[in-house]
Order: sequence, then structure tokens, then C-alpha cells
Amino acid sequence: MNAAVGLRTRVQEFLREQRNLGYRLVSCGRELLNFASFVEDSMHPGAVTVELTSQWAREAHGGNVSIETSARRLVNLRPFLRWLQQFDVATEVPDDTIFGSLPGRKTPHIYRADEVLALMQEAGKLGPSDGLRAATYATLFGLISATGLRIGEALGLTDIDVDLVAGVLTVRGAKFGKSRLVPVHPSVIAPLAAYRAARMKQVPNAQQSLFFVGSRGVHRGKPLGDRQVHRIFKQLRTQLGWIDRGGHGQPRIHDLRHSFAVKRLMLWHEQDLDLNQRMLALSTYMGHARISHTYWYLTGVPELMALAGARFECFACAGEFDHE
Repeated sequence: MNAAVGLRTRVQEFLREQRNLGYRLVSCGRELLNFASFVEDSMHPGAVTVELTSQWAREAHGGNVSIETSARRLVNLRPFLRWLQQFDVATEVPDDTIFGSLPGRKTPHIYRADEVLALMQEAGKLGPSDGLRAATYATLFGLISATGLRIGEALGLTDIDVDLVAGVLTVRGAKFGKSRLVPVHPSVIAPLAAYRAARMKQVPNAQQSLFFVGSRGVHRGKPLGDRQVHRIFKQLRTQLGWIDRGGHGQPRIHDLRHSFAVKRLMLWHEQDLDLNQRMLALSTYMGHARISHTYWYLTGVPELMALAGARFECFACAGEFDHE
């Protein structure tokens, strides 16, 4: 078997291995097979080199491609090449210096446990003292932190969606139009039950009504608005005087969701569990459209980059691991 045939076989082995884990690798698979064909046509002898991979990335679609497209092709190729090194240590893996790195997502602010506690305590001081407002915001922010829900998903929960007997939330019509079940930790049950009891006492409603509702003036018993919640959060954030550790300028509500994912991954890492085997579950739990959105935390968040190191660099093809 010549080197080119051997490379094509390795590509097929890599794709089969990853697909057995549940990853579709549609466009990434096409790119890898295209690379194998390129090597066959070039009759390149020996191990894969940086020069060879750069030429392939540059000559896509007849060479009429942007630098960003060439960079993206190399990003797609790197996980396979790192995997290939176990069979041929001479395999060279191109870095970002060839075409430059792709623009990435901004790093989120990862909340410490004491910051989440302080947020809930500060929310618990919201007036009036005999009203529901404090409990509403303290419970809302606590739930997002404990489950990783999007703010819109939390605000969209109806009373019947919150099953405290089974300990499960039903998230309907989420960001990508898909509904899902979200189990909650036992420690979350009591606060949710306490809020429900307080809400039903002050703002009686039917099972079809939203779980989180306004409690003052014209907003009493009506849905909480996204802008309204962000306004209160900004007020609390200013009062707490947080220093931003992310790339957005200020800590955000959405960073509570990111913090949930990061802490879960860090816990699994500390327990020496296989992250690849758990990524699909976490991706489904969080309602990600693609598992690559979950894997992003391993490269986009400093806390996980330090933990994961090179161990997980073979995880995805530039965001093309599609989750069925």
C-alpha cells in the first residue's frame, strides 16, 4: 500500500471512529477526503508536511480563495493530523502562523461561586420588602446559574413546565425551535418550590401561566420582559462592582450559562472522566445546535485551556462536528 492509499485509509478510520462517537462530520469529512485526493494527485512521498498542507489549503477551488478560507481549511485539518501522529510521528501539524488565526468568539466572564451568591443576595434586597420582586430575580438568576438556561428559556417557562416532583424542566421552543427536558439538581428544587408558593400567594395564576412574572403595578402577573431583567441585572452588577474577566467589557447574564458549562467540564476533568464521551450529553442538555458550540469551551475559555492542554486538541473540525 503506497503512502497516498495509506493516508486515505487513515482518513476513513478517523471519520469512522468519530462518527461512532456520534459526530456526523459532514463538511469536515468532505474536506479530509479532498485532502487525501490532493495527496494522491500530488504523489507526495512520505509523511505529511506543513508545505503540503499549506499548498492544499491555498489551492482550494482553483486557488481563488481568501486567506481566511485557507486558514479555515487548516483548522479543519489539524485534528486529523494530530490523530495521525500516533501512527506516523513525522507528521507535521501546521500552526496559525501560516495564514493567521481565524477571528474567534469573545471570552465570557466565568463567575466564581461567591459572585453568584452575591448576585442572588443583592437581588434578594430588591424592594418592596413585602413584595415578590426580590424572590423573582434571586430565583431567576439562581436557576440560570444552576442549569445553564438561556435567559429567554428561563423567562419562557410556564408553571406546568416546572415539574418539581420529577425534578425536570420542559424547555419549549428554545433558540433553534427544539424543545428539551432539563433535569435539575436536587438543591434547586426547594428554592423553586419556595418561589412558586410565594408567587401563587401574591399573584394567583393558572398552570398555563408563566413561572416567572412581574409583581408591581401594571406588570403584576404579566411576563417578565428581557429588557426589564437586563436592566435589573445591570443595576445589581453596578452595585456589586464586579471587575470583568471576559472579553465583553462587563459580566453578562448570559455568562451565567457559560459558567455553568465551564464548571461542569472542569468537574469532569478533575474526576478524570472522558470529556469526549460526555460532550454529547452536555450539548443536548444545553440545547446547542451543534456539538462544536460545546467543544468551543475547551479552546475559548482560559480556565479550560489550562486544564485540557493538548489532550483535547483533536476534538473537532473547526466547528463542523454536527450533532444529530
